[in-house]
Amino acid sequence: MANESNALASEEEARDVAEDARESEWAHPSFVRELFLGRFRLDLVHPHPVDDPAAERDAAPFLAALKQFLETEYDADLVDRSGEIPEAYVQRLRELGAFGIKIPKEYGGLGLSQMAYIKALELVTSKCGSLCALLSASQSIGVPQPLKLFGTDEQKQKFFPRIAKGGITAFALTEVNAGSDPANMTTSATPSEDGTHWVLNGEKLWCTNGTRADLLVVMARTPDRVVNGKLRKKQITAFIVDAKSPGIEIKHRCRFMGLKAIENGWLSFTNVKVPSESILWGEGRGLKLALITLNTGRLTIPASVAGATKGLLRGVRKWAAERVQWGQPIAKHEAIAQKLARMGASAFAMESVAYLSTALYERGGTDIRLEAAVAKMFNTELAWRTVDDALQVRGGRGYETADSLRARGEDPLPVERAMRDSRINLIFEGSSEIMRLFIAREAVDQHFSIAFPIVDPKSSFKTRITHLLKAAPFYLTWYPARWIPSFSRFGEFGRNAHHVRFVARTTRRLGRALFHAMIRFGPKLEKRQMVLFRAVDIGAELYAMSATLSRAQMLARAGNAEALQLADVFCRESRERIAASFRALYGKHDAALYRLAQSVVRGEQAWLEQGIVDAEVLARRTAPSPAAPASTPSAREMARV
Repeated sequence: MANESNALASEEEARDVAEDARESEWAHPSFVRELFLGRFRLDLVHPHPVDDPAAERDAAPFLAALKQFLETEYDADLVDRSGEIPEAYVQRLRELGAFGIKIPKEYGGLGLSQMAYIKALELVTSKCGSLCALLSASQSIGVPQPLKLFGTDEQKQKFFPRIAKGGITAFALTEVNAGSDPANMTTSATPSEDGTHWVLNGEKLWCTNGTRADLLVVMARTPDRVVNGKLRKKQITAFIVDAKSPGIEIKHRCRFMGLKAIENGWLSFTNVKVPSESILWGEGRGLKLALITLNTGRLTIPASVAGATKGLLRGVRKWAAERVQWGQPIAKHEAIAQKLARMGASAFAMESVAYLSTALYERGGTDIRLEAAVAKMFNTELAWRTVDDALQVRGGRGYETADSLRARGEDPLPVERAMRDSRINLIFEGSSEIMRLFIAREAVDQHFSIAFPIVDPKSSFKTRITHLLKAAPFYLTWYPARWIPSFSRFGEFGRNAHHVRFVARTTRRLGRALFHAMIRFGPKLEKRQMVLFRAVDIGAELYAMSATLSRAQMLARAGNAEALQLADVFCRESRERIAASFRALYGKHDAALYRLAQSVVRGEQAWLEQGIVDAEVLARRTAPSPAAPASTPSAREMARV
């Protein structure tokens, strides 16, 4: 049985599961991967890919109708207040085709491009984060994307039309002990004796859309088997499951700090029968399927947070121009002016990163797994800093709810809601820390594959000599080239050419720095997470600068010279952050911080916690009665009338 033991996976088991699912081949070039190898491949991102005019024309009617619905019908404050998206709104979205944006027309979908899709979600998030979660979870990580990539013709014929008509889908991977580490998954799938179906048993946590879904992609452990002479343990398989199947129970609808109306739940599966033909891609390939699906799925969040930031920018800059203190608008005060400048530059950079990553995907010929990961990590963190600035500019009004502002007759700009909704973006679909680990693993992959046996203390003398001879031809040409300056002046970038030269120069420095770190730490480098994280941050900034500069130049050629100023300011700030990361690369305080952390965990610093309320005692006294309902159904039912 797949779940015969609930023991947590060891470090080695967890690594084996992750490595087995990892895409190890690079069939196409990647701009970000080249950055970490110290090679500035501007040709991969510049000139900036242009949108397909035909695709834009196809998308225009839908985007216009969606915009009108959001502006004239949709009440985001009602949704936030009630914690529910009324069924009338969902039905209106079904009529617009919003649940089948990318589903091919032959199956009843709109058949629009990935770029049209992220622009739709950018538009939605500028109004309501909860609605974005509903649409995005259904189409970015739910059934449609893996079905499009890996489904059989029969599966597509069966499920696509149902989704295109408005069927909501969800992705069920996370468990209590299995989040970023899927090796701890205990949900199991056991084949029937006649091979016609599988039986699912287990639980899934934080399943977005799980409380409202019609279809689910469920990841489950399947029995160990021998593949190519090697025993494959902890196999994970993806199943398409009808959410109305007997044995599926919504145990609890989870409620959160933000995204008050997100349909997120704790689900249980008890002897749920799933037809064998509902396996996606094949037995044991579920985790790899999830990772490949997320390469595209992660393109949504970078665009959505850009939309939210643009919405805040519009409201805050109007407020700063009208609010007068000490005889002049607060926008004239330098402390506020700098926040506004950073908000504008950041919004442009976020949108540029999102658009470039998506354009590379649509153009084809580029492996975007690192671009998507960097875009998700970089944009969500920049968006969080930006919403904090927006709240500070608005002052007390930023902290006040939109409903309260409206009741007092003031502009109900929902900065407070935006902050609550924004925070989760640094966590779901891969937390910032997991994104950095993923990016770092790929950043050092070529070095590790070539040179790791040379520095590995476990390697024999013969092994080291053998791999040294293999590595020598690469490093004898690659390493000296990381010191040779580029003679390209990048004059086509005009006033921003010096920023492009900086990116080219710093890319070579980053490549050297990663190589030096590998030589310095050897196999222990994988444990020096903060060193790797700082290198990842440098690479992310370089990608963001490249995206921003390329897009600004494209817009300037089209007559929008203002974009050059936004790109210039963003790059100035980015260069400062890069310099700080290089200065701190080896982290002279990392060891002291780690020692203190372990001391805190051991309770040696517990004396510091004196003089406060005992939270454990308080929790026991205020715990709800087991008989008490987990939520109030009346509000939910009323909201859906």
